[in-house]
Amino acid sequence: MVERYVMSIDQGTTSTRCILFDHRGRLVTVAQREHRQYFPEPGWVEHDASEIWRNLERIVPGALSEVGIDVRQITAIGIANQRETTVLWDRRTGVPVCRAIVWQDTRTAPLVEDLRQHPGDAFFLDRCCLPPSTYFSAPRLRWLFDHVEGLEERAQDGEVLFGTMESWVIWNLTGGAEGGLHITDATNASRTMLMNIRTLTWDPELMEFFGVPRAMLPEIRPSIETYGEARSVLPGVRITAALGDQQAALFGQTCFSPGEAKCTYGTGSFLVMNTGTDLVRSRHGLLTTVAYKIADQPTVYALEGPIAVTGSLVQWFRDRLGLISSAPEIETLARTVEDNGGCYIVPAFSGLFAPYWRSDARGVIVGLTSYITKGHLARAVLEATGWQTREVVDAMNADSALALKELKVDGGMTSDNLLMQFLADVLDVPVLRPLVAETVSLGAGYAAGLAAGFWPDLEVLRRNWHLAARWLPDMDPERREWEYESWKRAVERSLGWIRPSRRS
Repeated sequence: MVERYVMSIDQGTTSTRCILFDHRGRLVTVAQREHRQYFPEPGWVEHDASEIWRNLERIVPGALSEVGIDVRQITAIGIANQRETTVLWDRRTGVPVCRAIVWQDTRTAPLVEDLRQHPGDAFFLDRCCLPPSTYFSAPRLRWLFDHVEGLEERAQDGEVLFGTMESWVIWNLTGGAEGGLHITDATNASRTMLMNIRTLTWDPELMEFFGVPRAMLPEIRPSIETYGEARSVLPGVRITAALGDQQAALFGQTCFSPGEAKCTYGTGSFLVMNTGTDLVRSRHGLLTTVAYKIADQPTVYALEGPIAVTGSLVQWFRDRLGLISSAPEIETLARTVEDNGGCYIVPAFSGLFAPYWRSDARGVIVGLTSYITKGHLARAVLEATGWQTREVVDAMNADSALALKELKVDGGMTSDNLLMQFLADVLDVPVLRPLVAETVSLGAGYAAGLAAGFWPDLEVLRRNWHLAARWLPDMDPERREWEYESWKRAVERSLGWIRPSRRS
């Protein structure tokens, strides 16, 4: 019998990966290619969508040839993608009209501040459950209309298409300018500030407010269903799933029940809790988002707490301060001391995300004395990730009756055992790391295979999840709360930062 597989295309912030999984959910092969990061001005981050597509055209055949698999052995394709990144392209030629504006980009900060004043947060929260933020797609669309001559008129005439990265990939896979599907899924659409979170349709009032014409928007589809067949790269293979990367990680961690949560620790970190079919509107600085939608089944929602800077703080410690030569060395250095020596680092390099949503916050280091060594600083760097996670968990527990009982983790930082133990200590819950670390790709593969009948139901996917490591809380409660209060005082310094006036 010929072995069959599902393929995940994971279009991420720094690279695009193609991964094959077998019927037991085991990783068979992976091919990866990085793309260039553009930083044309302070706070601006851009990608070349055409480069990303060319990379995908290269890595898919490479993944198949590496293990001698024929395209006919691929049952289905699932796509996970960097969310909120905004791509605009010419409907007729398929050429992007400008570089993609990445989710990390903060150029829309002045516009966002205006939106928070008028019409105010409530206008948006009532419709899409998202506060105005540089994080989301709609302000970027408005910025592009205001700064690219003739773009708004072309969009109104139906000449220009909008999508996040999964829309761009699916459009090209299914034919591009020769009849490609212009679609998005509910998880990605829920991050645009244009979708009504209850109806999963484009909201007329939000479209009118931002001046976004319906003609440029993709059709919103469930996250898990058959969209169509690929005509390029993998001709004849069904595309059966698309999810934003953090929702894909939630699915890959098999967090299918209300109250189950995962956190992905990478450049930034994203804590997501399944709230079931209940739409829980956050009142404590979290995002209400679509977790996934399986075909015609009821929509599953989630609360999310994005943290802007975690792994990138380690990179800063390595590249800017030069105190370590490789990221893994930070754990060794941190273990040279027993605690942080009273030093706390709040890494608000470009503001703070959840639960504050303050773009004006700035990074601070407090508690510096002559006693502090680079070991204490290393420990403070790692602990910053733990305390930021604690703030998000506290907000989730306040928003929902579903108190966190354990946290599943994934991402590059989970190889740091000291950090994982610290997380368990400050959260006071077990921290679990799965055997398969590539949970974003696995989630896209699980979703695609579920839609294609490769796996029969969610329970089979649960049985495929295997534990690799567990950390249990082991910190004195009084010490934990005292240190947490010290962290909160450091955050107050960050929030109280005042921009110095420029000399004339």
